[in-house]
Amino acid sequence: MSTAHNFNDFPKQPANFEDLISYLSFLRDDLLSMLTESEGLLDMYPPKQLASALNLLNYLALRSRDLRPLQMQLVQMGLSSLGRAESNVLATLDAVLSLLHQVVQRPWQPSPLEHPFLDFEAAQQLLEEHTEALLGPEPADRGVRIMVTMPSEAADNYTLVDDLLKSGMNCMRINCAHDDVLAWSKMIENLRTATKATDHSCRIIMDLAGPKLRTGALQPGPAVLKIRPKRNQLGETTLPARIWLTSQETLAQPSSTAYVSLPVASGWLAKLSKGDHIKFRDARGATRTLKVVNVTEEGCWAEAKKSAYIIPGTILNVQSRKGKALETTVGVLPAREIAIRLKPKDLLILERELEYGRPAKLDGQGLVLSPAIIGFPFPEVFEDVRAGEPIWFDDGKIGGIIERTEADRLYVRITHSQADGLNLGSGKGINLPESNLRLSAMTTKDVEDLKFIASHADMVALSFANSVQDVQLLQEHLTKLDKRQLGIVLKIETRRGFEKLPSMLLEIMKVPCCGVMIARGDLAVECGFERMAEVQTEILWICEAAHVPVIWATQVLESLAKEGMPSRAEISDAAMGQGAECVMLNKGTHIIEAVQMLDDILKRMQGHQNKKRSMMRELHLASTFRDRDPLL
Repeated sequence: MSTAHNFNDFPKQPANFEDLISYLSFLRDDLLSMLTESEGLLDMYPPKQLASALNLLNYLALRSRDLRPLQMQLVQMGLSSLGRAESNVLATLDAVLSLLHQVVQRPWQPSPLEHPFLDFEAAQQLLEEHTEALLGPEPADRGVRIMVTMPSEAADNYTLVDDLLKSGMNCMRINCAHDDVLAWSKMIENLRTATKATDHSCRIIMDLAGPKLRTGALQPGPAVLKIRPKRNQLGETTLPARIWLTSQETLAQPSSTAYVSLPVASGWLAKLSKGDHIKFRDARGATRTLKVVNVTEEGCWAEAKKSAYIIPGTILNVQSRKGKALETTVGVLPAREIAIRLKPKDLLILERELEYGRPAKLDGQGLVLSPAIIGFPFPEVFEDVRAGEPIWFDDGKIGGIIERTEADRLYVRITHSQADGLNLGSGKGINLPESNLRLSAMTTKDVEDLKFIASHADMVALSFANSVQDVQLLQEHLTKLDKRQLGIVLKIETRRGFEKLPSMLLEIMKVPCCGVMIARGDLAVECGFERMAEVQTEILWICEAAHVPVIWATQVLESLAKEGMPSRAEISDAAMGQGAECVMLNKGTHIIEAVQMLDDILKRMQGHQNKKRSMMRELHLASTFRDRDPLL
């Protein structure tokens, strides 16, 4: 691998045309030398993917140095700054060299090239072709596709799927970490029916769950459900709490998200009518009322305007239409776990074989007798982590440093939390951004789920893609299933995955149909929230150079989807998605409104999508790839 030239000696004062020609010619020769060094690799690409692989290698060579001094000189002379060279690096460089030679009135003919290179129009067309192959045809009046994550209710609620499709959904996302084969089948069946009825196109992507690290179970506490309506600052109820009343014999699932679900006797439930008022005394002895607002075959919806605590055996009373009092009791309720409260400087123990975690034990003066402990059921991780490495919990809400490691225990000192502490529950995500984890990208569950995915979906998303070997493993399983044509999407959600993106792209580009998802939730925790804007932009640049479509994912219009009102920052974030080929929305009560708003934002922004000029400092991904990556 050749050594990257240092452009720090490029004159900061106005340079002459001959200097610019000299520097750009050197730069061009260096790009071609990288291709010569990669000759064996290039033989592995089909003709349609070869041009993209060549351009990606050119871009990595271009961005492996700081070009800002050169860039500013080009701008001052009214020439291309190379800031939009992602999709056609050599064509952009040659265009500038050609103009400079015309200025000095000297003929110039580029040296002959062994491989065909893309001009500006061909490069744009190639990205569009790759995008359509993966994500389906471009919507009539919008260039960027919209992907929506399916909630569980999409299995039984055809209207929801139909409304999403009519509102602008172009891709249905099913996360295999949730629900099961039966629910997935129903979701897909609803989509097939809706696409036929509306004549709208919609692709299906299914995410493998992957090796997501999570906290273990916690000690069960009292079986109590808290009903809490939403209130404003004056204490006035702005949104009643929703309660799902279901038969304790069948425990039917609600057709939409409920705050709590109460099991009751089926005979009593069958006698309820819309408008009935259910009275009871809660666990504190407070008199409370639930109003029945809807009755279905599976159960009833009720609303409450006051907070209440309900336990098993709570007596519910309602007056029938004939004036007769009807009474029942609340059935079995799930026990509430006892969350662990963690403050800065607290000690937390992670144990790999622990049935139930528990909070710290304190004496009468508040001194710690024994620290908090929680299960971490991933034995392979204990061999890979080291003292001094950071660890994050629950999407980065709580952070700490590993102080000490044992064969079956990790001792963590909490460094990041609120001053009065935050609760850590079971099943919360764990990130180890600086640990060299040797986890396989595919679990036993993933291998089994892949059989269903390969037969029902248009593309599969590889969660926690971290290396070329991870990509090859997925391809091997698809080959066994004879589904090599299935679209593959790499989910970039770890620091290691981000740093290995160029290598993984060069591997995945060997297949006919591929893409990348920027999974910004875990990625922000892994790389640091302060770096997220930089990281996601670098991924967009690298993928554009490879002509690989990108899915902009996680927390887009999150407040709107869940709460019904977006923040100003979310609107700007959604508009940034215009730089990708697809924007993903997560599930939420107001998901229809979120799709409609995103559709409007993307339509408005597409007229501005070409107004970008990037400052070309050294790109960390490019220099790291060129200096150390073993692939080449």
